[in-house]
Amino acid sequence: MPTVVKKHPLAIRWFHWLNFPILACMIWSGLLIYWANDEYKIKLGQKEFFHFFPDGFYKTLNVPFRLAEGMSWHFTFMWLFFINGLLYVLFTIFSGQWRLLLPNKKSVKESWLVVLHDLHIRKAAPEFLKYNAAQRVAYTLVVLMGIGSLLTGLAIYKPVTFSALAWLCGGYEAARLEHFILTLGYVLFFLIHIAQVIKTGWNNFQAMVTGFEIIKPNQTVNNE
Repeated sequence: MPTVVKKHPLAIRWFHWLNFPILACMIWSGLLIYWANDEYKIKLGQKEFFHFFPDGFYKTLNVPFRLAEGMSWHFTFMWLFFINGLLYVLFTIFSGQWRLLLPNKKSVKESWLVVLHDLHIRKAAPEFLKYNAAQRVAYTLVVLMGIGSLLTGLAIYKPVTFSALAWLCGGYEAARLEHFILTLGYVLFFLIHIAQVIKTGWNNFQAMVTGFEIIKPNQTVNNE
């Protein structure tokens, strides 16, 4: 007979679901800003392979000439992004959840084994508690990316006021590039995360909504 076990605390679920629309709005408004000076491209010598982003991409998403709107939304939602991220970090520290989230000395090696398992190249996945090694590495990286986005964002927003921060980032231009790369990282994380949610199925998804996971008979409980 299936059993029901508690998996995700209410606070974790709130931070998770709030972060999704907040980060989506940050990326969207950032795109409205980036359009005004879309200088980044992938090229080798004089050969350009890809320009971030093609005109058709902007037109399809109705991006052009919305710079002021983008700045307004971006600077508003950055506070929500900061507050939600700060509360999440504080909760994981004081609740002890950090023990389940932070990578340990085996995580890097086991992450590769998890990837091989997910690609159906390896039969068995490494044993884990609440989060597997790949999740530990990915979720910790996202937190560090969030800190990086805030710091580089401040360096871009007020390069004179935060001149020391801009200098630590390598200057204004470097901070802007770092901010852009971090944003691409969020998009990549989004895509992988959604693919993983689809792969693991409804039970895993509903656990992030309800906080409880349904364990079938003979199923290993990967939990606290």
